Amino acid sequence: MNDHSTWLLTTDERGNPSTSIDQAHPGAAWTHGNLVTPLIHGHEYYRRLYETLSQTTAGDIVLFTDWRGDPDERLVGPGTAIVDVLEAVARRGVQVKGLLWRSHPDETGFSEQENRSLATAVNAAGGEVLLDERVRLAGSHHQKLFVLLHRRARERDVAFVGGIDLCHGRNDDERHFGDPQAIEIDPRFGPTPAWHDIQAEIRGPAVGDIAETFAERWRDPNPLRRGDATQASPLDLDAIPSASLASRQGPHTVQILRTYPAKRPPYPFAPLGERSVARAYAKAFHRARRLIYIEDQYLWSSDIARTLGRALASQPALRVVVVVPRYPDQDGRLTGPPNRIGQLTSMRRLERAGGDRFRVYDLETDVWPIYVHAKVCIVDDVWMTIGSDNLNRRSWTHDSELSGAIVDETRDDREPIDPGGLGDCARVRPRETRLTLWAEHLQHEDVPVDLDAGFDMLARSADALDRWHAEECAGPRPPGRLRSHRPAPVAALARPFVHVAYRFINDPDGRPLELKIRRAY
Repeated sequence: MNDHSTWLLTTDERGNPSTSIDQAHPGAAWTHGNLVTPLIHGHEYYRRLYETLSQTTAGDIVLFTDWRGDPDERLVGPGTAIVDVLEAVARRGVQVKGLLWRSHPDETGFSEQENRSLATAVNAAGGEVLLDERVRLAGSHHQKLFVLLHRRARERDVAFVGGIDLCHGRNDDERHFGDPQAIEIDPRFGPTPAWHDIQAEIRGPAVGDIAETFAERWRDPNPLRRGDATQASPLDLDAIPSASLASRQGPHTVQILRTYPAKRPPYPFAPLGERSVARAYAKAFHRARRLIYIEDQYLWSSDIARTLGRALASQPALRVVVVVPRYPDQDGRLTGPPNRIGQLTSMRRLERAGGDRFRVYDLETDVWPIYVHAKVCIVDDVWMTIGSDNLNRRSWTHDSELSGAIVDETRDDREPIDPGGLGDCARVRPRETRLTLWAEHLQHEDVPVDLDAGFDMLARSADALDRWHAEECAGPRPPGRLRSHRPAPVAALARPFVHVAYRFINDPDGRPLELKIRRAY
């Protein structure tokens, strides 16, 4: 692929001239020469995070952001609680800098106390972890990243980006027995909810872009909280690697994408916000010809449905597969309907646009549903993203988000060689990631490479399991974990209130007024 701008955003298309992220590689809003390894499930991510943190030495730098951090969450077993690991890293002379969302009180179902406890403990050991409330009203810092910089061995620099927090419930694996340190969500997920998630390990020049994303937020001179004069200490900018000078590690081109809202006081690095996540999806969906595969926590918003619907309507051979949780994490009488109404509306719109070319599934083990928290998208086995953003307006405009779009320079020589028919040709990393995820969901190692055959195999597997349940589980359970997703309807009398709650609380809009009026991103 000679012209990456057919899939990736140009600097102008990013739409944020105030950011410094692209300045290290003028003329391109991406970097070449990276090695991206998808880490499927929290168990694998935690293992790699523990190994890399354990290898840091005095003078190295660790940067991280998180939505929620439970200090006692164990990475790989007894004695490896995240607070103990970060304290040990700080005590041996590693600079530890962190930005945790200040969050809402625990009584509201969020994590103010946990995030404060983690920050306090690491700071006492010599780190500097700040509670950051520089968000739009009712917003959050939802970025989840780690960057490890090695002053004396820059080839070992590494970053982790994705959807996995440092908290209870995430440390699950492909068996899906759940994290022993369970999180309390809807009781239908069981006492130790099975949790499906993904993170990307990134080595190469893109680490510099991720580090600069952290540095932009760290350098923001606005108060961390209204009325709080606390300021971050200076960050050693010389220690942040230049993406243009970083060692090449592999064949992957990576574009770092972010969401920031328009707010007051503004972010100095995004005074009108940034919506490169939304713009990247829109560009990739417009180029899709055969398959869009999505794993997402929500699938909300009329704008997302409109973008996907246009792709389905304009490309008669295009198929869309989405995997979501069976139930919202909180599906009570008040919390459930606003969670479901946006998804129901979006699904109806996409079913009208694509008919049987659009399928939505959820996942289950032999006993319990699996909570899908992954945020991954693969288009035509060419372009893929792994990040913190969900397919909803909140993630596209309102909360801070961070994702990586990946194009592998290595072509996959298995048929179909060029699924989209545009000359891009299938690429190894996105294709292998799709096949790995499908093999797990189907519980079948021999997944067809062909996109249409794979789509049909998913449908047959889900249909068989649906029938088995409809027949009251008579006979042996069919293999696979896929079920057709059928959210519970919202009562007609409740819909006016539910739509208001959904629009302003669950899925708010963080765009500048001018873009809201034009319905643009």
